Amino acid sequence: MKTEAIPKPSIYCSRTEVWPIAKLKPNPRNPNRHPPEQIRLLAKIICAQGWRSPVVVSKLSGLIVKGHGRLEAAKLAGLTEVPVDLQDYADEATEWADLVADNRLTELAEIDNDALKDLLIELDTGDIDMEMTGFTQRDMEFLMTQEHQEGEPEQSESKATHKCPKCKYEF
Repeated sequence: MKTEAIPKPSIYCSRTEVWPIAKLKPNPRNPNRHPPEQIRLLAKIICAQGWRSPVVVSKLSGLIVKGHGRLEAAKLAGLTEVPVDLQDYADEATEWADLVADNRLTELAEIDNDALKDLLIELDTGDIDMEMTGFTQRDMEFLMTQEHQEGEPEQSESKATHKCPKCKYEF
């Protein structure tokens, strides 16, 4: 019986190498959990649009620092290879900080629901599968029925200035 080869998604992102999935080592202490629906959507997007972000692997530990979800999505899609970006880390603490910050910084973003609604309405022409936005039909229906709330979003109270010892910038 002949099995059909799964087409490889195109790779549009920068990467150091392309590795077989079996070579990748997830970090067993990664605190992020990826629900099945997220992995399904990510697999669908990778297969349809190609790789836009590589899996980041530490040269220091050999473990995945960023891209655990992308690895799971590749497995779900039946892919055998993924683009990998090998990163140098000065020490284990720097590697851990990068792993934690990668996801935490995304959580801290604030969504402008009105701008998001406008953009989704503009995209919804029938030319693309709207799940390519990461929103299911149910998610979009919920978003579109939400009323605009007057007032400013809460801002962080922290106004601390940090002076970076390496780049000398203050922020």
